[in-house]
Amino acid sequence: MIIVKSNLRGALFALIAFAIYSTHDVFVKFLGGQYSPVQIIFFSVILSFPLIAMMLIGDRNDGNLRPKHPWWTLVRTVSTLITGVTAFYAFSVLPLAQTYAILFAAPLLITLLAIPILGEKVGIRRGLAIVVGLAGVMIVLRPTGAELGLGHLAALAAAVCSSLASVIVRKIGQEERSVVLLLFPMIANFVVLGFALPFVYKPMPIEHLGMVAVIAAFGFVASLFVIAAYRSAEAVIVAPMQYSQMIWAAIFGYLIFNETPDRLTLIGAGVIMASGLYIVLRESRGKVSKNSPVLESRTRHETGTLPRISLLLRREKGSK
Repeated sequence: MIIVKSNLRGALFALIAFAIYSTHDVFVKFLGGQYSPVQIIFFSVILSFPLIAMMLIGDRNDGNLRPKHPWWTLVRTVSTLITGVTAFYAFSVLPLAQTYAILFAAPLLITLLAIPILGEKVGIRRGLAIVVGLAGVMIVLRPTGAELGLGHLAALAAAVCSSLASVIVRKIGQEERSVVLLLFPMIANFVVLGFALPFVYKPMPIEHLGMVAVIAAFGFVASLFVIAAYRSAEAVIVAPMQYSQMIWAAIFGYLIFNETPDRLTLIGAGVIMASGLYIVLRESRGKVSKNSPVLESRTRHETGTLPRISLLLRREKGSK
């Protein structure tokens, strides 16, 4: 009975978190229609940094910021940087539901990338789930149609790069300090996007700067709710809650942006979500996966500008 109540509480926290994330994405989409993703991400990182710094102050582990796996850390940092820019761009030019549908391919891609990087052995059932899920991606992309554009490719790039970053964290996370893995992507965003900013900068009125602050704050608050969810419930309960974002996408898209998901998007999204859910359930069975790459990737997959939830959870455990 206690476990059931804990799982229900965790599921509720997760639903709240993903509702906040979806609201966060509404602001991203609105601002993306007027400003470059480079500018939005740069200022959101600046505004997020003090919040994250407060969390890192409690890190009691001695050591420096030199990575033990510099090349993997570099690949992950670059992947995270690309994820943020491409995901923000996709949200700005594609309907919300279509963007989410493509980004939901991340669990399939994580499972696929875990084979060469983690040595994960994928049986025929998860293999078929990957094939079916990727077929769902093709339905959403509809490559033979005239609607395939840069936004679709950006969303797909975000899904691939965020999945790669997740798998790399799974590979080196036990040996690298959490503070190294948390700070390097944020510093890279600040430095690289700072250099690019003069080429795309447009003056922002105070209300738009306020929206950027909302993006930073909502991302941070949603992360706290996800942490609370994983503290309360099993990962197999929390992970599927991300698909609730599709409901919010339909609601916000219709009410705010006059968007209505078409039939192919809904069919493809359904196939992708079913495949991802099946992979999560398979991984939750003890002897099916030795690495549990999807269950251990606890960050919302399309987020490229905030620290990973798994790292924050691990940092907290290490500081106790």
